[in-house]
Amino acid sequence: MVQTDYDALLEMGFDPERTRLAVDRTKGLQDAIDWLDKNSSKSLDELTSSKPAQALGTATASSSSSGDLDADGDRAEASGTAASLKCSDCGKLFSSADRAQFHASRTDHQNFEESTEAIVPLTEEEKKAKLVELRERLAAKRAAQSTIDLAETKRNEAIRRKKTQETEQLKEDMRRKEQMKAVEANKREKLEDAKAKERVKQKIREQQEMKRAAAEREKAQREGRAVPEAAASAAPAAPVEQPKRVIASHSEARLQLRLPAGQQPLIKTFPAETTLFEVASAVQEERGFAPTSFTMTFPRKVFQQGIDFGLTLKEAGMVPSCALIVS
Repeated sequence: MVQTDYDALLEMGFDPERTRLAVDRTKGLQDAIDWLDKNSSKSLDELTSSKPAQALGTATASSSSSGDLDADGDRAEASGTAASLKCSDCGKLFSSADRAQFHASRTDHQNFEESTEAIVPLTEEEKKAKLVELRERLAAKRAAQSTIDLAETKRNEAIRRKKTQETEQLKEDMRRKEQMKAVEANKREKLEDAKAKERVKQKIREQQEMKRAAAEREKAQREGRAVPEAAASAAPAAPVEQPKRVIASHSEARLQLRLPAGQQPLIKTFPAETTLFEVASAVQEERGFAPTSFTMTFPRKVFQQGIDFGLTLKEAGMVPSCALIVS
């Protein structure tokens, strides 16, 4: 059984509907493949709604009206009559006006004339060789397109990876900045604690010096001796009262509240007139823990609920700052 152009195109992988349109609107296998290639970007609806190409003109119309067509669609050779159409621009012969019109649409050639040269149909061997050639061309075209698609896929993947890396880098930079902020805050907190401890130590030293000077005065008075100059000069200075006046000048107290069970310390600032009861309420509201006592770390002193919680922060000596153990 002889293979038709339609069957050959189906074997090459073309869509059946598009193949049927190509065979109906062209003459010959090569023209059908060219038509399919030209209209590959159009949808099937566009192809079915478009009309077939019209005749080329007066010369074409006259050639199609003279002579008879053979069974293959090619014009039979007759003495003294036109057997084909010839492109004056490239010399190619066409058996029908449709083929000439298709050639004109692809090449922009516009000069055609009638010719007495007959177009000899391809033999079966020539058709098979032509089919092999067309298949190879189609395979090469598909391979080239596949290479282009693969390169495009790789390029898109590289863009996606780069974007992902940039996003991860931004997240990492933000994490580092947050860690640096936390470290700086911890350093400031330790520095403030060290300053507070140093102030307490200085207060203790001043109190000890005051007690020593007072003891020296009392001893000198008992023994009827003159008060030592250093002790006399130290007495009116009233070193104990000076820190009280400095502390009283502060209107706020910064507390570092160290909670049990491994919780992060709570650092808050309260007015100096805030009571320990109000501090306990603030801790319970923020951390859900109800304090029963506060312990001052240095000098060590315990403030119990129901006994000392009525004291203000100023009265408890926690102004301007203090570290407390909450229990």
